[in-house]
Amino acid sequence: MAGEEKQSGKNEEPRAAGMTRREAMLEFLRLGGVAAGIAGAGIWLSERSQRPVPNQAEQQARRDHRVAASAEWPQMVVAQNAEPRELVRQALADLGGIGRFISRKDVVVLKPNIAWDRTPEQAANTNPDLVAEVVRQCWQAGAKRVIVTDVSCNEANRCFHRSGIQAAAQAAGAEVVLPDPDRFREVELGGVVLKSWPVFTPFLEADKIINLPIAKHHALTGATLGMKNWYGILGGERNRLHQQIHQSLVDLASFMLPTLTLIDCYRVLLRNGPTGGNLEDVATKKTLVAGTDPVAIDAYVAKAYWNLEPEQMPYLTMAAARGLGTVDFASLKVKASRLG
Repeated sequence: MAGEEKQSGKNEEPRAAGMTRREAMLEFLRLGGVAAGIAGAGIWLSERSQRPVPNQAEQQARRDHRVAASAEWPQMVVAQNAEPRELVRQALADLGGIGRFISRKDVVVLKPNIAWDRTPEQAANTNPDLVAEVVRQCWQAGAKRVIVTDVSCNEANRCFHRSGIQAAAQAAGAEVVLPDPDRFREVELGGVVLKSWPVFTPFLEADKIINLPIAKHHALTGATLGMKNWYGILGGERNRLHQQIHQSLVDLASFMLPTLTLIDCYRVLLRNGPTGGNLEDVATKKTLVAGTDPVAIDAYVAKAYWNLEPEQMPYLTMAAARGLGTVDFASLKVKASRLG
């Protein structure tokens, strides 16, 4: 078991003969909840590569919710083959525990994707059980408030209800905040494309922010993952941003630096995203990818499920150039856990 390997101090490369480390990582993620054909399937760790430190001038316009990097813990983890709540518990434990990220009296905002009037089975929104477990973990860490919110594309009441997220988050004790036109504030974002734009105020008032996107196909970017999820902090005519979508994504990612990113890959919408609707487009992977490098996480999931290289998703290379992370996910310190 992965936990037993960690306790014994073994660092094993989960790969078959002839596989590079990068290939082994991709194979592990692609297989998802089915049995892996990779030796070990437990832990792989690299001592190379630390998260780039952005220069101080760039910090001016940012909402920087990150915590200090630690050589003791991986920068990215993969948990597989379990239900969403257990995946969250395993991933957070592998990253060092929720207490590493959330402190007592923190106001925490969780940003799932609640954009679409879809059911959980259609995989257009973040899994509600995943959201509920992150809420519970934040309370366990001593958070002062835990807020779950998003600026939906479809009518918000229907999205929050039909996604199952409203009920699940409230049952876990969260404040569920629907977008209110009176609660947007014009903010200087300091971007190349995004200069001044209305931002939903809960995202401006949080001590910590956890990004909870779902992995989906997207017609314009190839996939919509962690950084694309930040569109849901904005008001106004967001469709205008599609004309320069990659630059706008980097502007947003540079402005909103999360404490943690957890990409929901329990169900993955492989085609006809981001709205989906057809269950034949959904693959059940029973997987969660989490970590502190948002660029690497997006690059990893995009390559594993859609075979997309960073060059095919220009926002990734642009974000890396801006110091937001690395596209070389195989260079990170990573832990993989297969449960069940």
